[in-house]
Amino acid sequence: MQLADTDVVLVTGGASGLGAATVESVLAAGARAVILDLPDAVAGLPPRERVTAVAADVRDPDQVQATWDACLDLVTLRVAVNCAGVATPGRIVGKRGTLPLDDFRRVIEINLVGTFNVLRLAATAMVENASLDGDRGLIVMTASVAAYDGQIGQAAYAASKGGIAALTITAARDLADRRIRVMTIAPGVMETPMMAGLPEQARTTLETLVPHPARLGRPAEYAQLVDQLIANPLLNGEVIRLDGALRMPPR
Repeated sequence: MQLADTDVVLVTGGASGLGAATVESVLAAGARAVILDLPDAVAGLPPRERVTAVAADVRDPDQVQATWDACLDLVTLRVAVNCAGVATPGRIVGKRGTLPLDDFRRVIEINLVGTFNVLRLAATAMVENASLDGDRGLIVMTASVAAYDGQIGQAAYAASKGGIAALTITAARDLADRRIRVMTIAPGVMETPMMAGLPEQARTTLETLVPHPARLGRPAEYAQLVDQLIANPLLNGEVIRLDGALRMPPR
């Protein structure tokens, strides 16, 4: 698809990290961006041309639906990119006892249920689109290498991302007759705000795990892959690892 000024790319978690890089790429391509993020994240964003920021929780169907109602009257939702997520760690049974069920549920609710909520509502909006280069729309989800190589303490995170990976092909098949594509990116270790708080030694250790290039991934490289997913009409129903051939060890 070649996006136009009347096409909108929705980016959840678009106020920072992978989402913020995706927004910059969308604007450079000439399209419009809608950032859906939590109130505190949205409040700190300066006004920008062709960018609309909406405070919403991806888990809440009414809040997500209100995003369409507020922003999409005069433009077309063409792409939805799901970057919102949390990575709360915790062993199933650790020094602090058994992992609270509410902690596990919260990660699943935000990462997996929230992603599906955006997917189903975005697809419903896209069904009404005129076809553009054979597509009515594209939905991009974000998994993780943890979906395949979950480390100690990542039970909730790995389960949520594994659910996204498994959802990819069935969602693509469900929506194929509507001419809506579904793709998932599974990043490795990336330069995101979550990584910024790590000690330098921990960061260096992570970098040495990546075969090539031996460094953390850059948010702009995630955004570049989103651009390629938009452009290539044959990319559908697949999970692409963006990790420099990384395979995570147990810890």
